[in-house]
Amino acid sequence: MSPHALSMLLSSLLAGTVITLISNHWFLAWMGLELNTLAIIPLMSNAHHPRATEAATKYFLIQATTSALLLFATTLNAWYTGEWTIINMQATAPTLMLTMALLIKLAVAPFHLWMPDVMQGLDLTTCLILSTWQKLAPMTLLIQMAPKMDSTLLISLGLLSLLIGGWGGLNQLQLRKVMAYSSIAHLGWMIMVLSFLPNLALLNLLIYLLMTTSMFLMMMNLSSTDMNKMASSWMKNLPIASAMMMILMSLGGLPPTSGFLPKWLVLEEIIKQNLMPLATITAISALLSLFFYLRLSYSMSLTTPPTPLNSKFMWRLKTKPNLILTMMIITSTLLLPITPSILNMM
Repeated sequence: MSPHALSMLLSSLLAGTVITLISNHWFLAWMGLELNTLAIIPLMSNAHHPRATEAATKYFLIQATTSALLLFATTLNAWYTGEWTIINMQATAPTLMLTMALLIKLAVAPFHLWMPDVMQGLDLTTCLILSTWQKLAPMTLLIQMAPKMDSTLLISLGLLSLLIGGWGGLNQLQLRKVMAYSSIAHLGWMIMVLSFLPNLALLNLLIYLLMTTSMFLMMMNLSSTDMNKMASSWMKNLPIASAMMMILMSLGGLPPTSGFLPKWLVLEEIIKQNLMPLATITAISALLSLFFYLRLSYSMSLTTPPTPLNSKFMWRLKTKPNLILTMMIITSTLLLPITPSILNMM
């Protein structure tokens, strides 16, 4: 892809998300989401491969369906209320349809089936954009609509996402599918607490973006796409391979990493709402996701590749230090000590 086309597509991605973030009008927010979708599809199909074409086609069909549903729901709400403002959602049917459309865009269970297949057909850079940047606009709209949405529905779908995200990642060997199910599980935490404390859902989203960005940057640095390549990553760059284990523990939510912070606060908020059975099931469901993160860490640190490499040793190759990756690793693992400051800002 030429640099001019790439810069235009990335600028359109940025502009679409910013338009949705700053809009208080449903039609303007819909235009931002459409611009976002149309900008990422050429990036998906840039690799001339059948899997990339399949992934771009699936993504386009899903996003076109959700955009049509969202536009229909906002038009219906304007018919009932006479307004297009985002915060003025009075009718039940449009609010439910809007919630479903945004949850499909985010790949929250049971609308998650497109996410692993689409991510498996993409390169790591596009996977990074799909897992992080593409979550911002729909999640912002959900946070603005949170007071009007049915809390029982959000809690049920959040718990279902936790269970499916944990079970789905158990038997995966491809890291892109593992990260897809990890995204589904983390979205479960955000959706579950959305109706109680939207600021906590936003904090959860920001920490998830930090951890996922760090993970994908390290996967790109080590050229790791499956467990076998991950097992040989210690020969490519030992410090980054060691940091990757810490990021995996942070994604799993083990203390004292940053990933423990949002899970701890979400469980605390659920307990404050007197939902003890839900808190118990949520804590147990987190163990499912932790298992496949530990499995990846085990394969990378305590095992060796099944066959010797036929090329020269990768540890002899010089790699340039990456300041951005260093800062992302630090923030993805060491935020827990400043939890009081973060709570005061909330």
